[in-house]
Formats: sequence, C-alpha cells, structure tokens
Amino acid sequence: MLKWWFAIPFWQRVLGAFALGMIIGALSPATGVALKPLGDLFIRAITMLVAPLIFCAIVTAITDLNDGQKLGRLGAKTLGLFMFTAVIASAIGLTLASLIDMSPAVTLTASEQTEKQIPSIAQVFLNFVPSNPFAALSQGNVLQIVVFAAVIGIAIQKVGSKADALRRTIKSGAEVMYEVTRMVLQLTPIGVLGLMAWVIGEYGFSSLLPLAKFVGVIYLAAAVQIIFVYGSLVRWFGKLSPLEFFKSVFDAQIVAFTTCSSFGSLPAAHRAVTERLRVSKEYASFVLPLGATINMDGCGGIYPAVAAIFIANLYGIPLELFDYALIMLTATLASVGTAGVPGTALVMLTVTLNVVGLPLEGIAFIAAIDRIIDMVRTLTNVTGDMMVARVVAKSENLLTPEST
Repeated sequence: MLKWWFAIPFWQRVLGAFALGMIIGALSPATGVALKPLGDLFIRAITMLVAPLIFCAIVTAITDLNDGQKLGRLGAKTLGLFMFTAVIASAIGLTLASLIDMSPAVTLTASEQTEKQIPSIAQVFLNFVPSNPFAALSQGNVLQIVVFAAVIGIAIQKVGSKADALRRTIKSGAEVMYEVTRMVLQLTPIGVLGLMAWVIGEYGFSSLLPLAKFVGVIYLAAAVQIIFVYGSLVRWFGKLSPLEFFKSVFDAQIVAFTTCSSFGSLPAAHRAVTERLRVSKEYASFVLPLGATINMDGCGGIYPAVAAIFIANLYGIPLELFDYALIMLTATLASVGTAGVPGTALVMLTVTLNVVGLPLEGIAFIAAIDRIIDMVRTLTNVTGDMMVARVVAKSENLLTPEST
C-alpha cells in the first residue's frame, strides 16, 4: 500500500513535506499551529536514539580500528589526521558563519531551550568523565558517553579473546541502532511537515529568507577546507602538487557530489588513490572504508558549526566564546560517535544543538534543503579521505615506486 511512497526518493519526500507544510501554514495558520505535535514527535524520536547509538558505534569503531597489532601505529596516525582536519573544518565553519550575517528578519521563539551555564576550565575537564555512566546515558550527556565508550573499547581490546562475547554484543547493538535510525529517519517528512506548518502559521514566510545565505556559507566553508587545508597538507606532507592531487581525484569527487554517499564513492576513490596517487592497495583498502565511516569534515565539522550559529541567529539566542569551543569539540567527537549511521549529519546536528542548549525545532528548516547541502558535505568527506591516504602513505613509505 505504501510502495508508492517509498518509491519516491527520500530527499524528494522531505522537500515535498516542506512545501506542503508551508502551504498549510500560509492558507490556514490555525491548522499549521495545530500540526506542531507532529514535529515534536520527530524531535523526540531523534533524541531517543542518540545516546545508545553513540555508545555502540564508538565502541565498535575503536575495536574494529585496532584489530591486528600491525595496524596500531598506522591506525593511530590515520585517526589522528582525521580528527585534526575535523577540528580545522569546524573552526572554518564557525569563523565564516560568525563573519557572514545570517540573521533572519523575524526572530523565532523556541518552545524549549536549555539554560546555559558556563563552568570553570577545571569543571569542563571533570565533566568529560561520568561519575555514573548509566546516568550519562539516560541524560544524553554526549561528551561523557563518548569518553566512557572509548574506555570500554580500549578495555575490550586489552582483554582480548575473553571479551569477544561483549565485542560481538556491542557490535550487534550498533547494527540494531543503525536500523532504528533508519526507521526514525522515515519520520523526517512528517516532522518537517508539522514543524514547517507551525512556523509559517505562527511567523509567516519572512522567517525563511536566511536559507540562501546558510547554503552559501556551507559551500564557501567546504571550498576553503578542500582547497587550502587539504591542498596544503598534500603539498607539504604528501609531497604532491595540489593541482596534480585535484586532477587525480576529480572523478571520485564527481561521484561523491552526485551520489551524496561516501560508501557509494568507495570504488571511484579506491581507483583514484591506488592508480593515480600511487598509494598501496593494502593501505587504501584500510583507510578509505575507515574514512567513509568516521572522517566527517563536511558532516561533523563544517555543517554542525554553521548550522548551530544559523539556528542561534534564527531564535535570537546569543552564543558566547565557550559555546563556540563546545561546538567545535562536540562536532569533532560526534563525527566518530555517529560513524556509519544513515542520516549522520542530522544526528550530529542534534547532538551539537543539545550540548549548547539550542532548540531542536530549527532542524526543520535545514532538513528541507539537506540534499543540496549533502552534496558538498559528501564531496568534502571523500576528498579528505583521499588526502589522508596520500599523506599517511607518504609518511609510512606505502607509496608504489612510480610515485616516489
């Protein structure tokens, strides 16, 4: 009965719901306001899965990364470069979003907003470690969940074969949570319909004008990350001309941009890395799937940073220096914590907004144009994977003779 609905591409369903919500809100404001519970249901469903998803995914990522002693140094260096570029990406996103005015003509009022309290530096570090990990999970304290999950993952590795049962259990839990995420994301059109109908019914069309600026800032930040950050790393550490690098990976970039899938781009990326960048097939087979899973400079660095500032402007909520630092840290950690999840960027954004106390209703605006943003997000992610492959391979003498 619902085959016709699921036959429509997901992004078209979301865009259609966005348009229908606007029409309902414009023609019948009272009806639009009455539909808000549909959006609230979607927000609650997304929030429901964040804590168990991050815990299972990050433990699985750590245990998978360190399988085999010979991968120890190579894995650490690869993961370190992934994290380093994610921090730079979030810094670029924060900087450009702060410099370019994305303020709307009309300021919305959040139905819920967490009151922000700025702790001392010592308290910030203490807050990383949960006094009660079960409380951290139940309260959705993302940073504490990440730390606890990392400790569990490392401990499982140290225990070895005795912990195989727990390793398999958590990995199975991660797969279950991925499936729950897929199920919840099917509610996106319903949630967007309810929230957009409410927003237009309550505030009118003037609240949508900043979307063009938001998309522009995302694309500009991605261009800076790709051209200047990746280009510089390839030149200085990969010992390759940036122009030669971009020529070599162009085909894979086109695949990433059009498919919006890091995993779907793996065959093209693997060919570019091994045949043109001359990275050994053994390392390419390790770094590219790992990068497609946890290297999220576009989804986890640039996007949450710009989106958080956009939503803060949308609701007239001032952000302080500590908030910017927290956004950067959370976005970087979340890029690992939501590894391999369908709809990764949406989950990452939910995490980031929760940490800095911004209203989750703002997600409805961004979800409607997510396809346009996802194209450049994926392009950034995949380009970063290929850059890391070249840089680490050069440092570890894993290039084939033709490239040396």
